[in-house]
Amino acid sequence: MSKKVKYYYDTESLAYKKISPKKGRKFGYVALFLVSSALFGFLCFVILLNTPYFETPKDRLQAREIDNLKLRYQILNKKMDQLDEVIASIEERDNNLYRIYFNSSPIPSEQRKAGFGGVNRYKELEGYDNSELVINTTKRVDMISKELAIQSKSLDEILVLAKGKEKLLAAIPAIQPVKNEDLTRVASGFGYRNDPFTKIRKMHNGMDFTAKTGTPVFASGDGVVERADNSMSGYGNLIIIKHGFGYTTYYAHLSKYKIRAGQKVKRGDIIGYVGSTGRSEAPHLHYEVHKDGEPINPINFYYGSISAEEYIAISKIANQENQALD
Repeated sequence: MSKKVKYYYDTESLAYKKISPKKGRKFGYVALFLVSSALFGFLCFVILLNTPYFETPKDRLQAREIDNLKLRYQILNKKMDQLDEVIASIEERDNNLYRIYFNSSPIPSEQRKAGFGGVNRYKELEGYDNSELVINTTKRVDMISKELAIQSKSLDEILVLAKGKEKLLAAIPAIQPVKNEDLTRVASGFGYRNDPFTKIRKMHNGMDFTAKTGTPVFASGDGVVERADNSMSGYGNLIIIKHGFGYTTYYAHLSKYKIRAGQKVKRGDIIGYVGSTGRSEAPHLHYEVHKDGEPINPINFYYGSISAEEYIAISKIANQENQALD
Protein backbone atom coordinates (compact mmCIF):
# COMPACT_ATOMS: atom_id res chain seq x y z
CA MET A 1 0.00 0.00 0.00
CA SER A 2 1.15 3.51 -0.74
CA LYS A 3 1.69 5.89 2.13
CA LYS A 4 -1.25 8.20 2.88
CA VAL A 5 -0.75 11.76 1.72
CA LYS A 6 -2.46 14.55 3.67
CA TYR A 7 -3.59 17.86 2.13
CA TYR A 8 -4.86 21.20 3.37
CA TYR A 9 -6.92 23.93 1.63
CA ASP A 10 -5.01 27.17 1.01
CA THR A 11 -7.48 30.10 1.10
CA GLU A 12 -5.09 32.45 -0.66
CA SER A 13 -4.47 30.26 -3.69
CA LEU A 14 -7.88 28.62 -3.46
CA ALA A 15 -6.27 25.24 -3.99
CA TYR A 16 -5.37 22.06 -2.04
CA LYS A 17 -1.74 21.71 -1.04
CA LYS A 18 0.24 18.69 0.19
CA ILE A 19 1.23 18.58 3.93
CA SER A 20 4.95 17.86 4.35
CA PRO A 21 5.99 16.60 7.90
CA LYS A 22 8.73 18.61 9.61
CA LYS A 23 12.04 16.80 10.04
CA GLY A 24 12.60 18.13 13.65
CA ARG A 25 9.32 16.74 14.87
CA LYS A 26 10.16 13.29 13.51
CA PHE A 27 13.51 13.37 15.35
CA GLY A 28 11.73 14.37 18.58
CA TYR A 29 9.43 11.38 18.34
CA VAL A 30 12.41 9.07 17.94
CA ALA A 31 14.26 10.63 20.90
CA LEU A 32 11.16 10.42 23.12
CA PHE A 33 10.80 6.73 22.25
CA LEU A 34 14.43 6.01 23.10
CA VAL A 35 14.29 7.84 26.46
CA SER A 36 11.03 6.09 27.42
CA SER A 37 12.51 2.70 26.55
CA ALA A 38 15.63 3.36 28.62
CA LEU A 39 13.55 4.51 31.63
CA PHE A 40 11.29 1.47 31.36
CA GLY A 41 14.30 -0.85 31.21
CA PHE A 42 15.90 0.77 34.28
CA LEU A 43 12.68 0.43 36.31
CA CYS A 44 12.40 -3.25 35.36
CA PHE A 45 16.02 -3.83 36.45
CA VAL A 46 15.43 -2.18 39.87
CA ILE A 47 12.25 -4.19 40.44
CA LEU A 48 13.96 -7.47 39.56
CA LEU A 49 16.93 -6.62 41.78
CA ASN A 50 14.73 -6.06 44.87
CA THR A 51 12.11 -8.75 44.34
CA PRO A 52 12.62 -11.97 46.38
CA TYR A 53 10.34 -13.98 44.15
CA PHE A 54 13.08 -14.49 41.60
CA GLU A 55 15.47 -16.38 43.92
CA THR A 56 17.32 -19.23 42.32
CA PRO A 57 17.74 -22.63 44.06
CA LYS A 58 21.34 -21.64 44.74
CA ASP A 59 20.17 -18.44 46.50
CA ARG A 60 17.78 -20.42 48.70
CA LEU A 61 20.52 -22.90 49.60
CA GLN A 62 22.89 -20.09 50.58
CA ALA A 63 20.16 -18.46 52.69
CA ARG A 64 19.62 -21.74 54.60
CA GLU A 65 23.36 -22.13 55.15
CA ILE A 66 23.58 -18.56 56.51
CA ASP A 67 20.66 -19.19 58.90
CA ASN A 68 22.31 -22.43 60.05
CA LEU A 69 25.60 -20.58 60.61
CA LYS A 70 23.83 -17.91 62.71
CA LEU A 71 22.26 -20.64 64.86
CA ARG A 72 25.66 -22.29 65.41
CA TYR A 73 27.15 -18.95 66.49
CA GLN A 74 24.28 -18.43 68.95
CA ILE A 75 24.86 -21.91 70.45
CA LEU A 76 28.59 -21.18 70.66
CA ASN A 77 27.91 -17.92 72.52
CA LYS A 78 25.68 -19.73 75.04
CA LYS A 79 28.46 -22.25 75.70
CA MET A 80 30.89 -19.38 76.18
CA ASP A 81 28.49 -17.83 78.74
CA GLN A 82 28.77 -21.05 80.79
CA LEU A 83 32.53 -21.08 80.34
CA ASP A 84 32.71 -17.46 81.56
CA GLU A 85 30.95 -18.48 84.81
CA VAL A 86 33.41 -21.32 85.46
CA ILE A 87 36.43 -19.10 84.68
CA ALA A 88 35.05 -16.38 86.99
CA SER A 89 34.72 -18.97 89.78
CA ILE A 90 38.32 -20.15 89.27
CA GLU A 91 39.58 -16.55 89.20
CA GLU A 92 37.73 -15.75 92.44
CA ARG A 93 39.28 -18.75 94.19
CA ASP A 94 42.68 -17.83 92.79
CA ASN A 95 42.54 -14.26 94.11
CA ASN A 96 40.59 -14.80 97.35
CA LEU A 97 41.92 -18.17 98.41
CA TYR A 98 45.15 -19.45 96.87
CA ARG A 99 46.97 -16.13 96.62
CA ILE A 100 45.87 -15.01 100.08
CA TYR A 101 47.09 -18.29 101.58
CA PHE A 102 50.51 -17.88 100.03
CA ASN A 103 50.78 -14.12 100.67
CA SER A 104 50.83 -13.37 96.96
CA SER A 105 49.20 -10.29 95.44
CA PRO A 106 45.89 -10.96 93.61
CA ILE A 107 45.84 -10.48 89.84
CA PRO A 108 43.85 -7.27 89.11
CA SER A 109 40.64 -7.64 87.13
CA GLU A 110 41.94 -5.05 84.66
CA GLN A 111 44.86 -7.32 83.85
CA ARG A 112 42.67 -10.39 83.45
CA LYS A 113 40.10 -8.58 81.27
CA ALA A 114 42.47 -6.35 79.29
CA GLY A 115 41.79 -6.25 75.56
CA PHE A 116 44.18 -6.41 72.64
CA GLY A 117 45.70 -3.05 71.70
CA GLY A 118 47.44 -1.98 68.51
CA VAL A 119 46.30 -3.04 65.05
CA ASN A 120 42.76 -4.11 64.22
CA ARG A 121 42.87 -7.90 64.61
CA TYR A 122 39.46 -8.36 62.99
CA LYS A 123 39.72 -6.20 59.87
CA GLU A 124 39.52 -9.20 57.55
CA LEU A 125 36.11 -10.08 59.05
CA GLU A 126 34.59 -6.67 58.27
CA GLY A 127 32.35 -5.84 55.31
CA TYR A 128 30.03 -8.87 55.40
CA ASP A 129 26.32 -9.10 56.21
CA ASN A 130 26.99 -10.89 59.52
CA SER A 131 30.31 -9.25 60.37
CA GLU A 132 29.11 -7.99 63.77
CA LEU A 133 28.10 -11.48 64.92
CA VAL A 134 31.31 -13.09 63.67
CA ILE A 135 33.59 -10.35 65.06
CA ASN A 136 31.93 -10.32 68.51
CA THR A 137 32.13 -14.11 68.78
CA THR A 138 35.78 -14.12 67.68
CA LYS A 139 36.58 -11.43 70.25
CA ARG A 140 34.98 -13.53 73.01
CA VAL A 141 37.00 -16.60 71.99
CA ASP A 142 40.21 -14.54 72.02
CA MET A 143 39.35 -13.03 75.44
CA ILE A 144 38.60 -16.43 76.98
CA SER A 145 41.85 -17.80 75.54
CA LYS A 146 43.77 -14.91 77.11
CA GLU A 147 42.06 -15.36 80.50
CA LEU A 148 42.89 -19.07 80.47
CA ALA A 149 46.51 -18.31 79.63
CA ILE A 150 46.75 -15.83 82.53
CA GLN A 151 45.04 -18.29 84.89
CA SER A 152 47.33 -21.12 83.81
CA LYS A 153 50.38 -18.97 84.51
CA SER A 154 48.94 -17.99 87.90
CA LEU A 155 48.35 -21.62 88.88
CA ASP A 156 51.92 -22.45 87.87
CA GLU A 157 53.05 -19.74 90.28
CA ILE A 158 50.80 -21.10 93.03
CA LEU A 159 52.24 -24.58 92.46
CA VAL A 160 55.75 -23.24 93.05
CA LEU A 161 54.59 -21.48 96.24
CA ALA A 162 52.84 -24.63 97.45
CA LYS A 163 55.99 -26.75 97.34
CA GLY A 164 57.41 -26.83 100.83
CA LYS A 165 54.12 -25.63 102.36
CA GLU A 166 52.44 -29.00 102.79
CA LYS A 167 51.68 -28.33 106.44
CA LEU A 168 49.89 -25.13 105.58
CA LEU A 169 47.85 -26.87 102.90
CA ALA A 170 46.90 -29.65 105.31
CA ALA A 171 45.87 -27.11 107.97
CA ILE A 172 43.69 -24.93 105.74
CA PRO A 173 39.96 -25.76 106.26
CA ALA A 174 39.50 -26.94 102.69
CA ILE A 175 36.41 -29.19 102.66
CA GLN A 176 32.72 -28.84 103.39
CA PRO A 177 32.02 -30.08 106.96
CA VAL A 178 28.86 -31.93 105.87
CA LYS A 179 28.80 -34.08 102.74
CA ASN A 180 26.52 -32.93 99.92
CA GLU A 181 24.63 -36.21 99.86
CA ASP A 182 23.75 -35.72 103.55
CA LEU A 183 22.56 -32.14 103.10
CA THR A 184 18.92 -31.10 103.02
CA ARG A 185 19.99 -27.63 101.86
CA VAL A 186 22.32 -24.70 102.54
CA ALA A 187 19.99 -22.66 104.70
CA SER A 188 21.95 -19.46 105.18
CA GLY A 189 25.31 -17.94 104.29
CA PHE A 190 27.85 -15.46 105.61
CA GLY A 191 26.70 -11.85 105.95
CA TYR A 192 23.79 -9.86 107.30
CA ARG A 193 20.71 -12.05 107.87
CA ASN A 194 17.44 -11.90 109.80
CA ASP A 195 17.67 -13.36 113.31
CA PRO A 196 15.09 -16.21 113.60
CA PHE A 197 14.15 -15.20 117.15
CA THR A 198 14.30 -11.39 117.22
CA LYS A 199 13.68 -10.89 113.45
CA ILE A 200 16.35 -8.18 113.59
CA ARG A 201 18.89 -7.98 110.76
CA LYS A 202 22.36 -8.75 112.12
CA MET A 203 25.70 -10.19 111.09
CA HIS A 204 25.76 -13.96 110.59
CA ASN A 205 29.40 -15.09 110.94
CA GLY A 206 29.14 -18.50 109.30
CA MET A 207 27.09 -20.84 107.14
CA ASP A 208 24.13 -23.00 108.16
CA PHE A 209 23.93 -26.52 106.68
CA THR A 210 20.53 -28.15 107.19
CA ALA A 211 20.74 -31.91 107.78
CA LYS A 212 19.09 -34.61 109.85
CA THR A 213 20.05 -34.97 113.51
CA GLY A 214 22.91 -37.44 113.77
CA THR A 215 24.43 -36.61 110.37
CA PRO A 216 28.26 -36.88 110.60
CA VAL A 217 30.28 -33.66 110.80
CA PHE A 218 33.85 -33.69 109.45
CA ALA A 219 36.96 -31.71 110.41
CA SER A 220 37.70 -29.40 107.47
CA GLY A 221 41.48 -29.37 108.08
CA ASP A 222 44.26 -30.82 110.23
CA GLY A 223 44.52 -29.35 113.72
CA VAL A 224 44.06 -29.68 117.46
CA VAL A 225 40.69 -29.59 119.24
CA GLU A 226 40.73 -26.47 121.40
CA ARG A 227 37.37 -27.11 123.03
CA ALA A 228 34.41 -29.51 122.87
CA ASP A 229 31.73 -28.23 125.26
CA ASN A 230 28.61 -26.06 125.50
CA SER A 231 30.00 -23.16 127.53
CA MET A 232 29.75 -20.52 124.78
CA SER A 233 26.37 -18.78 124.81
CA GLY A 234 24.08 -19.59 121.90
CA TYR A 235 26.35 -22.14 120.20
CA GLY A 236 25.04 -25.20 122.04
CA ASN A 237 27.39 -28.17 121.82
CA LEU A 238 30.41 -26.61 120.16
CA ILE A 239 33.73 -27.87 118.79
CA ILE A 240 36.57 -25.42 118.03
CA ILE A 241 39.61 -26.65 116.11
CA LYS A 242 42.85 -24.67 115.89
CA HIS A 243 44.57 -25.42 112.59
CA GLY A 244 47.60 -23.18 112.95
CA PHE A 245 48.72 -20.44 110.54
CA GLY A 246 45.96 -18.24 112.03
CA TYR A 247 43.03 -20.54 111.08
CA THR A 248 40.31 -21.69 113.49
CA THR A 249 36.97 -23.40 112.72
CA TYR A 250 33.73 -23.58 114.74
CA TYR A 251 31.15 -26.43 114.58
CA ALA A 252 28.02 -25.50 116.55
CA HIS A 253 24.62 -26.94 117.69
CA LEU A 254 25.95 -30.52 117.65
CA SER A 255 23.87 -33.37 119.06
CA LYS A 256 27.03 -35.09 120.40
CA TYR A 257 30.83 -35.14 120.14
CA LYS A 258 33.16 -37.81 118.88
CA ILE A 259 36.40 -36.14 120.01
CA ARG A 260 37.70 -34.34 123.11
CA ALA A 261 39.71 -31.21 123.84
CA GLY A 262 43.42 -31.55 123.13
CA GLN A 263 42.94 -34.32 120.56
CA LYS A 264 44.69 -34.07 117.16
CA VAL A 265 42.46 -34.48 114.11
CA LYS A 266 43.01 -34.87 110.38
CA ARG A 267 40.98 -33.36 107.58
CA GLY A 268 37.98 -35.64 106.95
CA ASP A 269 37.85 -37.13 110.47
CA ILE A 270 34.35 -37.38 111.98
CA ILE A 271 34.32 -35.04 114.99
CA GLY A 272 30.63 -34.94 115.92
CA TYR A 273 27.03 -35.12 114.72
CA VAL A 274 24.43 -32.57 113.57
CA GLY A 275 21.92 -31.45 116.17
CA SER A 276 19.84 -28.49 117.33
CA THR A 277 21.35 -27.60 120.71
CA GLY A 278 21.72 -24.05 121.99
CA ARG A 279 20.10 -21.11 120.21
CA SER A 280 18.84 -23.07 117.21
CA GLU A 281 15.55 -23.17 115.32
CA ALA A 282 16.01 -26.56 113.58
CA PRO A 283 18.62 -29.33 113.19
CA HIS A 284 21.60 -27.90 111.33
CA LEU A 285 25.35 -27.31 111.53
CA HIS A 286 26.50 -23.74 112.06
CA TYR A 287 30.03 -23.56 110.62
CA GLU A 288 32.52 -20.69 110.96
CA VAL A 289 36.04 -20.05 109.68
CA HIS A 290 38.25 -17.51 111.49
CA LYS A 291 41.54 -16.08 110.25
CA ASP A 292 43.72 -14.27 112.81
CA GLY A 293 40.73 -14.03 115.14
CA GLU A 294 38.32 -12.54 112.56
CA PRO A 295 35.41 -14.48 110.98
CA ILE A 296 35.64 -14.82 107.19
CA ASN A 297 33.31 -16.26 104.56
CA PRO A 298 33.54 -20.11 104.59
CA ILE A 299 32.29 -20.31 100.97
CA ASN A 300 35.86 -19.74 99.75
CA PHE A 301 37.17 -22.84 101.56
CA TYR A 302 35.36 -25.75 99.87
CA TYR A 303 37.74 -26.25 96.96
CA GLY A 304 38.76 -29.69 98.21
CA SER A 305 35.31 -31.29 98.13
CA ILE A 306 33.07 -29.67 95.49
CA SER A 307 33.23 -28.96 91.77
CA ALA A 308 33.18 -25.52 90.13
CA GLU A 309 29.51 -25.99 89.17
CA GLU A 310 28.57 -26.97 92.75
CA TYR A 311 30.52 -23.98 94.05
CA ILE A 312 28.52 -21.61 91.79
CA ALA A 313 25.20 -23.16 92.92
CA ILE A 314 26.07 -23.02 96.65
CA SER A 315 27.42 -19.49 96.31
CA LYS A 316 24.15 -18.24 94.78
CA ILE A 317 22.13 -19.78 97.64
CA ALA A 318 24.53 -18.60 100.36
CA ASN A 319 24.46 -15.00 99.08
CA GLN A 320 20.68 -14.72 99.43
CA GLU A 321 19.74 -12.49 102.34
CA ASN A 322 17.29 -14.88 103.99
CA GLN A 323 16.68 -15.85 107.62
CA ALA A 324 19.41 -17.67 109.54
CA LEU A 325 18.67 -20.72 111.70
CA ASP A 326 20.55 -19.45 114.79
